[in-house]
Amino acid sequence: MATRTARREQAAAAAPRNSALTELHIRGLGSIDDVTLDLGPGLTVVTGETGAGKTMVVTGLTLLFGGRADPGRVRANGRASVEGRITLPPGSPVWDRAADAGAEPDEDGSLILARTISAEGRSRAHLGGRTVPVGLVAELSEDLLAVHGQTDQLRLTRPAEQRRALDRYAGAAHLTLIEEHRAAYARWRELADDLDRRRSQARELAQTADVLRHGLEEIAAVSPEPGEDEALDAQAKRLGDADALRVVADEARIALVGDVTGELGGDGGFPADATAALATAERALAASDDPSLVLLARDLADAVAVVSDVAVQLAGYVADLDADPAHLAEVLDRRAAITALVRKYAEPGAGLAGVLAWAADAQERLDRLDVSDEALERLEAERDAARAELAALSTRVTEGRRAAADGFAAEVGTELAGLAMKSAQVSFRIETDPDHPGADGADEVVLLLSAHPGAPARPVHKGASGGELSRVMLAIEVVFAGADPVPVMVFDEVDAGVGGQAAGEIGARLARLAREHQVVVVTHLAQVAAFADTHVVVDKAPDSGAGITATDIHTVADEERVRELARMLSGLADSETGQAHARELLAVAAQRN
Repeated sequence: MATRTARREQAAAAAPRNSALTELHIRGLGSIDDVTLDLGPGLTVVTGETGAGKTMVVTGLTLLFGGRADPGRVRANGRASVEGRITLPPGSPVWDRAADAGAEPDEDGSLILARTISAEGRSRAHLGGRTVPVGLVAELSEDLLAVHGQTDQLRLTRPAEQRRALDRYAGAAHLTLIEEHRAAYARWRELADDLDRRRSQARELAQTADVLRHGLEEIAAVSPEPGEDEALDAQAKRLGDADALRVVADEARIALVGDVTGELGGDGGFPADATAALATAERALAASDDPSLVLLARDLADAVAVVSDVAVQLAGYVADLDADPAHLAEVLDRRAAITALVRKYAEPGAGLAGVLAWAADAQERLDRLDVSDEALERLEAERDAARAELAALSTRVTEGRRAAADGFAAEVGTELAGLAMKSAQVSFRIETDPDHPGADGADEVVLLLSAHPGAPARPVHKGASGGELSRVMLAIEVVFAGADPVPVMVFDEVDAGVGGQAAGEIGARLARLAREHQVVVVTHLAQVAAFADTHVVVDKAPDSGAGITATDIHTVADEERVRELARMLSGLADSETGQAHARELLAVAAQRN
């Protein structure tokens, strides 16, 4: 324990101010055979030819942090693994939860995460050297990693997701209010459905209620007590054996103290009683002058007292024995009545406890089956009260959304202005139907876009081109990401469909996020890659030995980086024009950073 504590203190002392993923090792995943990726602080971009395996980097990160395992991604060797090294600040809640799972920091104070997947679909997770449930890793990832990809963009084109985005922007108090609304909605629906069911099935429910009521009346007539069946069994056995027990107890009592009452004839038919014999021996020893014998006499005196006490208890036992045949008959009749209930209402082997459990369940069911006018009126009043509470909460939810809508639209608009959509206007249309509330409120929320002056505001998924839609969705992601508490952010080709000036603005915004977060971006745009603090290239080459495509990942800098940017710009890494353009991009990015 002392060593473990010392290692944690050492880890805390060596930990950085912010959490970061410093190393990623992927083996046997998709086109990746065995690569190690060193990740630095700030902005890391991952580039490479289409099909080289860039997406596998994001897939590996997703798996590492508890994502769903796809056996189809495992290579022919039948096993894939992903391992990551994370540095955490001393106050990170991840340390506490990792420690609860038995995880230990590595020698340099970092935390090691690992995930393995077999071709058969078996998956295992490891944290700090300990095997842990994958769900625990997924829970930890909520404080560590956020992945933003094209899937998120497509999802945000749906009105329901736009409503959730607005709710998220409205803040924690608003989200708590929505949880209250969901609970109130569930309560109202439960009461309303119950009332409808009772009214539409009144006859069937009344018949079922009669059966339950009859059973409860049968059980109430006997009125059994918990454990009474076992007590009656013991009592019946004792009453049936009363005469034999009396003979045994009397014989033992007389052997101890003799037939002092004369009830058994007093003719000397029994052996000398133990009390008299012990008393005689005690007196003989007490009369001796030898100290040792006197001590033994005292022990015998104690024995006489014990024997006498046992004899008194035996006499009381005999006096309490009840041999009344009428009492025995009563006990047997009572036991028979309880046995009949057990046969009728209890599950096999459950005994009287099963009868009492059936009665409790039947009473609950009977309460729900009550179709009397009084019960229906009472239920209707409860339903109406729940509906009124729901309406009040719906109003508050609507007010919260309307209050947040302008601010959210303004922030998204600001981001769009920086993404070469300066004239675009974003707004929300909130239509409320108080007569038909849902679990999340009574509102239909739609995000609208007016791409240029004079253009009508239309739903973004209908009125935006592919490039415009990508920029709107990225703007929303950036608005959220800026306030996201997680230290590591991954963007998977969210710049698809964007080019020109907008591409450079995307890079600038991602670089701005990287001032407070560690940002990993998979991109095909040189304008974005130019802003990177660390540039990683994914290459592919045929593996002649295995006959499969292998992927290599390495970091590029200086001229090698210029060549990669030139390839991204023109498709020709050695093009002088492309390299000149690449150097220009790097100079502009450095100036803006």
